[in-house]
Amino acid sequence: MAVVLSVSGSPSPTSRTTRLLRHVDALLAERGHHVVPLEARSLPAHALLSGDFDHPGIVAATELFARADGVVIGTPVYKAAYSGLLKALLDVLPQYALAGKVVLPLATGGSPAHVLAVDYALRPVLSSMGAGHITQGWFVLDRDVAAREDGTTVLERGTETLLSPVVEGFATALERVSAPALTG
Repeated sequence: MAVVLSVSGSPSPTSRTTRLLRHVDALLAERGHHVVPLEARSLPAHALLSGDFDHPGIVAATELFARADGVVIGTPVYKAAYSGLLKALLDVLPQYALAGKVVLPLATGGSPAHVLAVDYALRPVLSSMGAGHITQGWFVLDRDVAAREDGTTVLERGTETLLSPVVEGFATALERVSAPALTG
């Protein structure tokens, strides 16, 4: 099926945002999509902050975006906006790195007061980067994402129920966009 780049904009190695993304990745993989995870924190900080577009790590990340049919972007919300790390990554990508791509924006945070960050902070940036179709985004409270003893992620039941149609909508849009390429 389609290639999906799953990007975590969290600076934390124990990130609930990344846990949420990997949960969504598994749902997309079950539908037959090839999911490629990318943690922005694994990219060289100096290259991100200095805008070193030619750094091998930045070039490799740019190529991942170019090869993807769809992109899931996850970020923790800090001060009612997406993370600075995600901002630094988006800044080093080409202006239209999301052109023609289906994009699913996801965010996590500690308070429902930040729920609008997806639509008012993140969505405009994704749109300015040429995203072909930005599907319904979703905000998840940190407390609703946990780890089991075996390391797998578990979402609070209500969160799982509400997230499922969001992921389904993204997958359906992605399959519509990638279907002509698969049949042609």
